[in-house]
Amino acid sequence: MTMIVRDRLYLGGTWTAPSGDALLDLHSPHDQRLIGRAAQALPADVDRAVAAARAAFDDGPWPRTDPKERQDVIARFNELREAHADDIARLITQERGNPRWFNTAGQQGLRRQALAYLKAAREFGWEEVLEPSVADVPFQSVLRREPAGVVAAVIPWNSPFSAALAKVIPALLAGCTVVLKVSPENSLSMMLLADLFDEVGLPEGVLSILPADRETSEYLVAHPGIDKIAFTGSTRAGRSIASVAGGQLKRVSLELGGKSAVIILPDADLETAVPALKYSSLANNGEACIAQTRVLAPRSRYEEVVTALKDLLEGLKVGDPSQEDTFIGPLVRADQQERVRAYIRLGVEEGARLVTGGPESPEGLEQGNYVKPTLFADVDNSMRIAQEEIFGPVLVVIPYDDEDDAVRIANDSEYGLSGGVWTADAARGLSVARRVRTGTFTVNGAPISFDGPFGGFKHSGTGREYGAVGLGEYVELKTITVPA
Repeated sequence: MTMIVRDRLYLGGTWTAPSGDALLDLHSPHDQRLIGRAAQALPADVDRAVAAARAAFDDGPWPRTDPKERQDVIARFNELREAHADDIARLITQERGNPRWFNTAGQQGLRRQALAYLKAAREFGWEEVLEPSVADVPFQSVLRREPAGVVAAVIPWNSPFSAALAKVIPALLAGCTVVLKVSPENSLSMMLLADLFDEVGLPEGVLSILPADRETSEYLVAHPGIDKIAFTGSTRAGRSIASVAGGQLKRVSLELGGKSAVIILPDADLETAVPALKYSSLANNGEACIAQTRVLAPRSRYEEVVTALKDLLEGLKVGDPSQEDTFIGPLVRADQQERVRAYIRLGVEEGARLVTGGPESPEGLEQGNYVKPTLFADVDNSMRIAQEEIFGPVLVVIPYDDEDDAVRIANDSEYGLSGGVWTADAARGLSVARRVRTGTFTVNGAPISFDGPFGGFKHSGTGREYGAVGLGEYVELKTITVPA
């Protein structure tokens, strides 16, 4: 592909020169070639974006537009995004290193995500009369759901379109204005997102999209012109943002880390369950907060599970992410590659059995940010490789004694974002699901629903995304009492 240059920022609906002159060089995680250059936002650009969003919210038409009109805009955007799905998938693969198959499949997920939000918006009680609890009261109560204000949406690099639209779409449907801060690694694809919103035609000031570093992100979330923060990222960063939000009494929702467990019950069909873990545990190069990276196996079938997983990992094609049959591509950056390698070395030091993989680069792929798909067995749940989010293609297999022990181990984590169970008895799987403290849980590989809320328990965050509950994160509730 031809090198891409993006020397403007999408600021309040206008392509604007950044306050700084330097462009960030963007290199392929696969072979380190230069693929593009892009402008990066500085605090002065944040000031301009927030001022535009503030004016659009306080005095502009968007918050006062009929909800149906806002839904029509988002529906047009979704159609436009679908028309460009192949271009989007190709560009994300190029800049991020996650495989083409994943980004192509992700475009279908984005369609379902948007349609679920649109359905929720159509059915939402934007204004409703409440039924009185006492029949003879001489007044009526009217409940209104109004836009929360100016939203700072901050997203990570691992799944840029999904993370961005999970926040931008419900915020816009609610009538909010948005400053979206994206990671430098996603500068090219997120400027393509800006192109699409620009073509749809939002009112002036309603949306800004700013690639920027962590310091500029911190400046944005602390900005006095922001009413609501929506963040996806690490638990460490989430704690810092929650502290800022608490000090300023801003609304905040946080979708944070995970270390999810998948429980393989003794009656599970391994010929079905293990191949499915290829997707629920290792998709997106393992750089996924919902990845089920703790595999809990019954002692009665422990070595059978370990052997099946070993065969699975050793059968994955690792390499050029643009190739259709590549399952694992390079990690996003060299420092992320080294971080994952350090965890693999730590696992050996902790006494886990290295079944396959290891810290060395795959043969012939030394130039890219590659990590071998790695499997550890004989893992105790207290080990750091079982407790900390590695964010790479690394799985650990933990033995359990019985169902109660499996649930105990699954819950023995500071996280609570996702999880799963495999069993021949779906009712038993549902019973296990009710006992595991996570925001989402799948039985026998059923996909996560975009109509239901997504988010975490414990240190995996606060608030929810998707569907009506996710839309509700961007509204304020107002009760008006009038004479009957």
